[in-house]
Amino acid sequence: MPGPFPGMDPYLERRDLWPDVHQSLITYSRDALQPQIRPRYHARIGERLYVIPPHRSIYPDVTVTQHLPVEAPGEGHTMAALTADAPVVIAVAPEEVREPFIEILDLARGGRVVTVIEVLSPANKTPGEGHEAYRRKQEETLASDTHLVEIDLLRQGIPTVAIPPHYLTPYQPWHSVICVSRAGRRERFEVYGRTIRQRLPRIAIPLHPPDPDAVLDLQAVLERCYEHGAYSDLIDYRRDPEVALPADDAAWVDDLLRQHGLRP
Repeated sequence: MPGPFPGMDPYLERRDLWPDVHQSLITYSRDALQPQIRPRYHARIGERLYVIPPHRSIYPDVTVTQHLPVEAPGEGHTMAALTADAPVVIAVAPEEVREPFIEILDLARGGRVVTVIEVLSPANKTPGEGHEAYRRKQEETLASDTHLVEIDLLRQGIPTVAIPPHYLTPYQPWHSVICVSRAGRRERFEVYGRTIRQRLPRIAIPLHPPDPDAVLDLQAVLERCYEHGAYSDLIDYRRDPEVALPADDAAWVDDLLRQHGLRP
């Protein structure tokens, strides 16, 4: 079943749903690019690992609780015989986060990484280790001769793609931003902006010059994610999305969902 939105579905931003969407976007983007770039290039999925302290967790794990018996004072105690109430002990562990990304390797140059494609997560856009880890990788890529493609489909969080946010102000409101930074031309950014009312773009994915760009049809990738992930089984469109919309967009969403028979 196809999704009801012409572009990004704001209901996919739900915290418990996004990790699956994120993984699917990476996998199906790799699949879409592979036949275009072979045999000289090869797209593979890499992984970034970091640990988030419990108090900063974006996707908290189930806590383990235990009731501890409290021993009564033994004989010989001279202090007043007071017994503390039994507490509930909650074990809170740091959260290990693994974030996938795509690397395009140039097999003609010994498997050198020519392009990195990132799909941003809520942790990347929230102050803390996830944001800092992403920024470190971003700065490392921008300082190299590797192209960087950043796909941000999330309305929540702080601006994180490479282009400074004040350069995007004249073009707002955009709900999704895709930013392409080509090696050797860091002073220029190729930006694709969309609202939830618009189809997601076909993105030019740079390779090693003079080879022509590959093209990633982001809307087709998202539709494949939605269909294969069966997200319609998990979303209640009668409710408002987890990340609130401005009033005019909320009214547009309400009308759209009624047209699709997803709201009474």
